[in-house]
Amino acid sequence: MAIVTLNKKQVKNIIGNLSDEKLEQEISMFGVPVENIKEEEIEVEIAPNRPDMLSCQGVYRAMNSYFGKGKNPEYKIQKSSAKIIVDKSVEKIRPFSMAAIVKGVKFTDEKIKEIMQWQEKMHATLGRNRKKVALGYYILDKIKFPVKYIAKEPKDIVFEPLDMPTKMNALQILSRHPCGREYGNQLEGFKKFPVYYDSNNEVLSLPPIINSNNSGKITQGISDVLIECSGSDLETLKKVTSMAVADLVDQGGKAYSVEIDYGKKKEAIDLIPEKMKISIKDAEKLLGIKLEEKQVKSLLAKMGYSYAEELVEIPAYRADILHPVDIYEDIAIAYGYDKFVPEIPEISTIGREEEIEIKKRKIAEILAGLGLLEISTYHLVTKEDIKRIGIKKTTEVLNSKTDYNILRPNLLVNALKTLSENTDAKYPQKIFEVGKVFKENLEECEKLCIAISGETDFTEIKQTLDYLMRMLDKEYKVEETQDSCFIEGRTGKIIVNGKEIGILGEISPQLIKNWGLKMPAVALEMEIEGI
Repeated sequence: MAIVTLNKKQVKNIIGNLSDEKLEQEISMFGVPVENIKEEEIEVEIAPNRPDMLSCQGVYRAMNSYFGKGKNPEYKIQKSSAKIIVDKSVEKIRPFSMAAIVKGVKFTDEKIKEIMQWQEKMHATLGRNRKKVALGYYILDKIKFPVKYIAKEPKDIVFEPLDMPTKMNALQILSRHPCGREYGNQLEGFKKFPVYYDSNNEVLSLPPIINSNNSGKITQGISDVLIECSGSDLETLKKVTSMAVADLVDQGGKAYSVEIDYGKKKEAIDLIPEKMKISIKDAEKLLGIKLEEKQVKSLLAKMGYSYAEELVEIPAYRADILHPVDIYEDIAIAYGYDKFVPEIPEISTIGREEEIEIKKRKIAEILAGLGLLEISTYHLVTKEDIKRIGIKKTTEVLNSKTDYNILRPNLLVNALKTLSENTDAKYPQKIFEVGKVFKENLEECEKLCIAISGETDFTEIKQTLDYLMRMLDKEYKVEETQDSCFIEGRTGKIIVNGKEIGILGEISPQLIKNWGLKMPAVALEMEIEGI
């Protein structure tokens, strides 16, 4: 959750001059938990799936629709002659760019503060700490188009970074500037860095690190700005740019498109709502209420949508709508959760814990008793993780919204990732995880993984397995085998009732290097069903 600080007076103008208790109740029913109400401010919690509401203006816009204090705005964007030319040299570094121009917004200190607040929260959530998206604002009058987005040698990129008006090259910025030290890892391993130049050969920014102090410092009194995004996913850049434009248009600005020239193709945001087909019958079934079409239209209007004949128009700034179910959830919020009548299901059964869950709980208790720490990791891993562990055949999730887009083929990859992220913690490090892995045919399998890092060897992981099997009253044997993840001659397959159920051994030096581990490591992984 992210905390957004709202102006209490403005919230009251939208909702009404209510007591603090009533304000909290009304805002909570709107689907936004209230963190704190002060004399002049209201702090609310915004879920990361609503990046359009990570800004104050985004929350006010949603409140206006919900509480019926304003008509849902229509966003239009006019064409302009402005252009950004994307050079092929950035293709393997930070390949995409998106931009727009907004004129006629009178920036005050309060507005600048709100923009910076949203920018920071967007970078931390949807932007994945600027890796997926980084956004900047620039003084339009100081830019001569066309702008070029190109990769250059770090020593050749020289400009004054924001809030540090001393000329530096890119490498110096990474080592001296606070943003360079924090986000410099985004450019690690690249011989060239991406940079924006205008036609006067002035640097606009070194994405995703820092803007130029000359054109990228928005101050009070400025009215015309260029909004620029760079990152690894074009569709996300379009959404983020649309959010930024919508916020400024809501404050009286006029929007203009910027053509992004990729050579063979050209892109630009258009702010045209996306259309999605829904089913009132499906909504009724899912929510357990009766709905008339006129009622659905009214409820969706409260959530900022336009509706006609089961076709919903989704505003360009909404990045969270992936499926009709997301719209049905908004219908429920607009309907009011307090109006839903609880019902006891007409079933007669006695609940009991599944057998495999009993096994998993027992295993966890035994290993915790040995001093091992249980971890719980994502079912999805990144391509980079798979590359490090050396697995070639994997199952990829299409249209993933994050870098995590591979169904994990084993638990070892997550265990090694956890160890690699804690190399400076105290040793020995002993961890385990019980969870699902996914085979090539998408069949799910429950497995146990134990990993130990420190002054360790095959004997320790074998002793751990001995104790576990003894406590579970299971007989097993280990036979020598080979596996690329483990050291040859120090690897064994685990056999129970004549069936191979897993493997254990000392992690290979190549994997130790790939994951950046500072100490030797041993591990085992086996199927729960086998025990």
